[in-house]
Amino acid sequence: MNTIQIFLKPCEGKALIADALVSREDIQTALRQHTVVLIAGTTNAWLAKAISRCLGAPEFEASGFCRGVIRGEGPTVQNKKTPFDFIVRQGEILSEQTIFDVADTLSGQDIILKGANAVNLRDGSAGVLIGAPSGGTMIPILQAALGRRTKLIHPVGVEKRVTRPIRELAALVNATEAEGLRLLPTPGIPYTELDALRDLFGVKAELIASGGVDGCEGGCLFQLDCSQGADSTAIRSYFHRLRLDASRL
Repeated sequence: MNTIQIFLKPCEGKALIADALVSREDIQTALRQHTVVLIAGTTNAWLAKAISRCLGAPEFEASGFCRGVIRGEGPTVQNKKTPFDFIVRQGEILSEQTIFDVADTLSGQDIILKGANAVNLRDGSAGVLIGAPSGGTMIPILQAALGRRTKLIHPVGVEKRVTRPIRELAALVNATEAEGLRLLPTPGIPYTELDALRDLFGVKAELIASGGVDGCEGGCLFQLDCSQGADSTAIRSYFHRLRLDASRL
């Protein structure tokens, strides 16, 4: 068996996911002919950069492109002014717009991409943490996804994997007597590094280990099966470039 192993830090995994998504035919078609909505988030910041390059637009400023973040002290709300989302309609980047502005205009030909906080790799489900009493951006997202059949994709790294079904975890944290954030099981499809490796290189990838030190905490080790003709040299070259790019954000 022709295999190679790749270790990715979370930021590198996000860059990989972005590169793979922007290369997908459905994303490309929606960018040019329909509407693509990227909800502000750290993973989508990479995707917004990739889409900006694809459209020949000025480089996207990724700093602060999130609403809530989890740091050492736990989940916090982004202390800057709530950012606008990144929205492209028929090849044009809309300025100063959010999902709340465009949800009612979306259809089944459009795509929403929203990061997730939990992913179950076994059953392919995802969950989003809810901090706002109003439900946050997931309310208009669900209106579009369920009411208008808009495609909903969750770019999410495998470091956010959980073992119990998302709905069981949601029942625990959403109980009346519970405290803290809530967890929403979503109808969207998670898209991880495993999917990205398949789509970009035509390889079957397995997550075989995780963890590290000196900035590699949360990193994951993948084994790629290149026996179906994948170019291992090209793959190694891609990840060399990716690490250089990821170190700049």
